[in-house]
Amino acid sequence: MKFTRRDTLVLTAAAAALSLCGVASAQAADGDMVDMAKLMAPTGFTDKVLGEADAPVTVIEYASPTCPHCAAFSNDVYEPFKAAYIDTGHVKFILRPFVRNVLDAAVFMLAEAAGETNYHNVVSTYFKTQQTWGTSDKPRDAILEIAKQLGFTQETFDAALTNQALFTGMESLREQALNEFGLAGTPTFYVNGKTLSGDKSLAQLAAEIDPLLPAGTAPVPAAGSTPAPAPTGETATPVTPAETVTPVAPAAPAAPAP
Repeated sequence: MKFTRRDTLVLTAAAAALSLCGVASAQAADGDMVDMAKLMAPTGFTDKVLGEADAPVTVIEYASPTCPHCAAFSNDVYEPFKAAYIDTGHVKFILRPFVRNVLDAAVFMLAEAAGETNYHNVVSTYFKTQQTWGTSDKPRDAILEIAKQLGFTQETFDAALTNQALFTGMESLREQALNEFGLAGTPTFYVNGKTLSGDKSLAQLAAEIDPLLPAGTAPVPAAGSTPAPAPTGETATPVTPAETVTPVAPAAPAAPAP
């Protein structure tokens, strides 16, 4: 089936207007343990895994592209974390979508369309440019311009945003995180099943990860790897399933003229 531009997701509201307030009814607190077997069985989504399959520690992050705290982690902490823990075989890292609005959905749909080798680069790029597209009065156009810089055309952009199966899967993933894991805000990390919510520095993650590594193998953080301060305010962007926007269905064909 060929999709036209009118069939794509309608991204007409700025991220600020779509920001959610309130929290999930069943919240997990920092330190709460979640069963790893359940965590490793995401509903409706195929994980994009970085790192060695047999790494002793698994870190899962639920993130939203419109969340400023998620952007702070991606922009300031992720690269030194990757160098110290993922690239060295200590950590298997999984970034999972937590879709709070259609802008979040669009970014992850574009990442999926870019392919597994480019997935994290697409997400990272949108975190770096969050202040550009996330505050635009025409966010769809702003997201498209960045997508073009990543190699998308108008046609491949429109096609990426019509992946209804992926959107439905991300909705299922969100509901699982809320209802089974008690996720209450983004970002939320799970370190071998231990819940860590909100802004986390490299030192804070190291304090959780290093005791789980074989004796004598914990990395020494590189000089100058202390991240920049996270955004002021709450340490996690609260979420609720009730206000999430769903994509607009394709319009029905017009009736033939008599």
